[in-house]
Amino acid sequence: MTEPYLKFAAAPGRVRALFEGHEIADSANAVVLNEGTYAPVVYFPRQDVEMLALRRTDHSSHCPHKGDASYFTIYRDAKVIDNAAWSYEDPIDSASLIKDHIAFYPQHVEIEMSPAGAEPVRKVPAHDPPYADIDPLS
Repeated sequence: MTEPYLKFAAAPGRVRALFEGHEIADSANAVVLNEGTYAPVVYFPRQDVEMLALRRTDHSSHCPHKGDASYFTIYRDAKVIDNAAWSYEDPIDSASLIKDHIAFYPQHVEIEMSPAGAEPVRKVPAHDPPYADIDPLS
């Protein structure tokens, strides 16, 4: 029997995603996906992501192992990073653990992992500071 191509694991503790030093995700329920020879990817439950900083784009892609991905642009601190995050909103059955989760490209966010059982590194209000001078709908 061959090993599965997708290997899922619960992140061992709290995981945060920081964009320009600001927290945009913080979760004790993140999922780490190891896929073939690619670097591991952290998927955050959507409810643990600051969705006010993200806007869906028209970009999409297809993975034969996970399904169709939707992409998001980060709008934060007068910066716009196109297609910096993605989500498999209706993944194929073998990837169902990442449904309603969002992942970020590591070149755009810093991922911090804390030991199991750790409290959040810092508790950030929903708007710390209020999202900058960009109207994401314009």
